Amino acid sequence: MGKDGGFLTPKAIGNRIKAKGLQKLRWYCQSCEKQCRDENGFKCHIQSESHQRQLLLVGENSGKYIANYSHEFHSGFFSTLRRSFGTKRVLANTVYCEYIKDRDHIHMNATRWVALAGYVRWLGSQGLCEVEQTEKGWYVTLIDKDPDTVRREMDSERKDKMDLDDEQRRQKLIAEQIKRDQERGIQLPEPVFTELVRTDEDEKVQVTFSQTAVAERKKILPPSILASSSKKRTNPTDEISDEIDPKKSKIETTVDTFVFKKPLPVSSQRKKSALEEVREMEEKMKEKKNRKDHWLHEGIVVKIITLKLGEKYYKKKGIITKVENHYQGIIKMIDTNDKIRIDQAHVETVIPAIGKKVLIVNGAYRGQEATLEDIHQDTFSVDVTILKGSMIGTRLDNIPYEDVSKLAD
Repeated sequence: MGKDGGFLTPKAIGNRIKAKGLQKLRWYCQSCEKQCRDENGFKCHIQSESHQRQLLLVGENSGKYIANYSHEFHSGFFSTLRRSFGTKRVLANTVYCEYIKDRDHIHMNATRWVALAGYVRWLGSQGLCEVEQTEKGWYVTLIDKDPDTVRREMDSERKDKMDLDDEQRRQKLIAEQIKRDQERGIQLPEPVFTELVRTDEDEKVQVTFSQTAVAERKKILPPSILASSSKKRTNPTDEISDEIDPKKSKIETTVDTFVFKKPLPVSSQRKKSALEEVREMEEKMKEKKNRKDHWLHEGIVVKIITLKLGEKYYKKKGIITKVENHYQGIIKMIDTNDKIRIDQAHVETVIPAIGKKVLIVNGAYRGQEATLEDIHQDTFSVDVTILKGSMIGTRLDNIPYEDVSKLAD
């Protein structure tokens, strides 16, 4: 009857189901592009005549074949990284698992890279990715060199620079206005608070209001009330006195009859000027723009707060010599000169003595050098004075501990 219907036999269907998924790498022949299902099948394949002929062809120019396989593997892996993960920081093994989902992919044992770590290091040396070795493995971050992306980044940097120039000009203008007001002697009055001092305990304290206030109140009151009140008073200058027993409180209060004016508060907040409102709005904008979730900077002193590196480095201080991927840095230990790569979550800022230089690592004035003026241990904050730039001499109060750190000498 021949082999009609052999394609739909149970054995053929089972073979196709088995061949559909991924098989073991050690039973795959890249030169013949044949995947074997078990060790016996792979042994039979390498002894076959077709495999021997293919080996002779590859042996004549093995460098060419390996270079082609390496190029195809790199193209497939890199396109998977760009398409699936973009410029996000991702584990290299995750990208590789996504890449080998394609059954016809080029296997790594046919390329010039022995392992995935070697290929990742090659990506870093070629400037194609930012690579980073951690306890979990190698992480890669794609460096997007697409012309459109580069042009957009340049436009964004140019716009940020223009915004910064405008902000510096506004700050300079505000500083000049404040200086001119100070030269003219214009100063806003500040309330003066004094304590009540009684030299004689038997002395009575009298509270009265000026006649102008009484006149203003009479203008407001209806004429009928004023007329009835004037009839009751025998003398227009008479005052009603509510005297309290001196033995109990020793205080006598005398108040005008028609004065119902509320007492002034002890301390009243003055209305903000337009200049102060502008400065407050500028502060909020700068805080929103410069407040980020990463704060590592080169040249600052930090303290290690994790035991994962051992007791040798716990609570020890070091200097950040290099920042990688915003969140990690290379620390040179002050005591031993050892260099360690560590995450920002495992270190904290260092507050120096008063008068020392610090760097503002986060917030509105991020990146500004300053001098430490005062330390508030109750509120975990400090006061600093900026040393450079358009804001030189500006004093900043109540900066949190985590936003400033000591500068290395």
